[in-house]
Amino acid sequence: MYRIRDLREDKDLSQEKIAKIIKTTQQQYSKIETGKSDISGEKLILLAKFYNVSADYILGLTNDPKPPKR
Repeated sequence: MYRIRDLREDKDLSQEKIAKIIKTTQQQYSKIETGKSDISGEKLILLAKFYNVSADYILGLTNDPKPPKR
């Protein structure tokens, strides 16, 4: 399960707002957030950049939210 719901709620943002940021519909974003649909690599990158966390953190592969250093 992705961590995007927690990230979104921590910032008091709506699904509609995040859907616009990742260029999808609210309905499709809802499916991603609930695990009914997979997230594309492109949308994962957009979310990671928006929240300033690593993609691995969103995917639950690490508990360290810091993005990798460039």
